[in-house]
Amino acid sequence: MTTAMHLSSQLAVNVLDARSLLAAFGVLGVGVVLFAETGLLIGFFLPGDSLLFTAGLLCTGTADRGLKLSLGPLLVAAAVGALAGSQCGYLLGRRAGGALLARSRSGRLHEGAKRAEELLGRYGHAKAIVLARFVPVVRTVLNPMAGALGVPARTFTVWQVAGGLVWSLGLTLAGYALGSSVPNVDRYLLPMVAVIVAVSLIPVASEVYRSRRAAKTKAARG
Repeated sequence: MTTAMHLSSQLAVNVLDARSLLAAFGVLGVGVVLFAETGLLIGFFLPGDSLLFTAGLLCTGTADRGLKLSLGPLLVAAAVGALAGSQCGYLLGRRAGGALLARSRSGRLHEGAKRAEELLGRYGHAKAIVLARFVPVVRTVLNPMAGALGVPARTFTVWQVAGGLVWSLGLTLAGYALGSSVPNVDRYLLPMVAVIVAVSLIPVASEVYRSRRAAKTKAARG
């Protein structure tokens, strides 16, 4: 009976809610979700940013007395899921080209693909691959786009590892640091997640601003 109730609670998990995912699947769920979000186009809607931050917060044991995660295994799961997923997405893109995107009817997914292609064209491979990690949906579609557009495997691997580690470990440790230093931090979880997501967009916004400023300066001189 207990096993049946536990299975029922797992099946009823809300995949859009970080705390629900963590309560149902724990550390293993973090790795699986990050793999799906960064490696499979069907995972574009998953809450990668908030999942990492919330998981780090729960490692302190202060946010939810009924759920406490271990930081070491969490960091490993987050890194492995993010890096393996990205590499898988790239390989799928090389083999399937644009066929996977063409079959999708999601407007949000196609918009993300357009932004991913623009990033690759505007900022070059290295910078685009790193920046894409911090933009929801774009971090899902950039990997297969990079494969389909012929980004060299070595270049992609080096920079997706760099960006993936900064993103996955950085957000996890940010949650852990705040959970360790702020009393009753769980009361402010939703606002903090919103701030984290907003902050994660700063690198891309900064690059867009610099690019437009440079274009205006070039046009004025011309």
